[in-house]
Amino acid sequence: MIELWFVIIAFLWTGYFVLEGFDFGVGMLSPFLARNEGQRKQILQTIGPVWDGNEVWLITAVGAMFAAFPAWYAGFLSSFYLPLTLVLAGLIVRGVSLEWRGKLEHASDRAWADVGILVGSALPAFLWGAVFADVLLNSGVAALVGGAFSLAVAVLHGAVFLALRTEGQVRRRARAAAMGAACAVIPLASFALSAVPGDGDLPVWLASGGAMALLAAGGSLIWRRREGWAFAATAGAIVLTSAALFGMLAARPLPGLTLAEAASGPYTLGVLTWIGLAVLPFVLVYQGWTYWVFRKRIAAPARAQVSH
Repeated sequence: MIELWFVIIAFLWTGYFVLEGFDFGVGMLSPFLARNEGQRKQILQTIGPVWDGNEVWLITAVGAMFAAFPAWYAGFLSSFYLPLTLVLAGLIVRGVSLEWRGKLEHASDRAWADVGILVGSALPAFLWGAVFADVLLNSGVAALVGGAFSLAVAVLHGAVFLALRTEGQVRRRARAAAMGAACAVIPLASFALSAVPGDGDLPVWLASGGAMALLAAGGSLIWRRREGWAFAATAGAIVLTSAALFGMLAARPLPGLTLAEAASGPYTLGVLTWIGLAVLPFVLVYQGWTYWVFRKRIAAPARAQVSH
């Protein structure tokens, strides 16, 4: 039961990294890819129906940690109190900016909302990588490299998502941004993932190597205008990176703490299992249905298409 709930929590975190990854990327790229208000709306519309649903994965993952592994939850949050507080602040600022932007009439007010979206996307994208790298290596340098890696992957993932979901000038700029981001991500991935302390664990090393290969494939595929396959590649790279991460955390989720020591009692885990069986399929079906409904490309308004 302990191993089952660790896998469930790893799955929830992975879903969050994949789905919020492109949210963060879109938020960071929006000020740079849009040349007018119509194009900004086109870009933000790609994540408008899904960004708040994507955050549910984080809430569920943290809630599952609290219930199934309370010692892990307490140690993780207390050890990284400041960066996790900044993550929360970034998510709040981003959410408020996304919600208020469409209600603001003046361009200067919308510009401040755009800054909020940019900062609120960049902070969590960097800090999640920094926090988990520090958990693994207990090093400030590792935290900086991990943060830079997760930030760059989010930019690449978001650019590919925009190329997949938009038309016109934004699509062309998103493709160019994705190719530029790939040039930065691949060296970072080689440096960051090669430093993964797998301790001879073959599955961890295979996952790390597979992630690097998929990031390179994503850059190649976006250059060939295969946006759908490129998005699958970047999403797969995030999945494999998360698999390597949690593969290492399985032995010791925190220094000096094993899963058995961190876990709740058998009765609590049993009750959680029944709750998970009832709730998790509903979440998956709802999210899948949402993405299916909003799967079509988004075109910019006519005036935005002809402006430069």
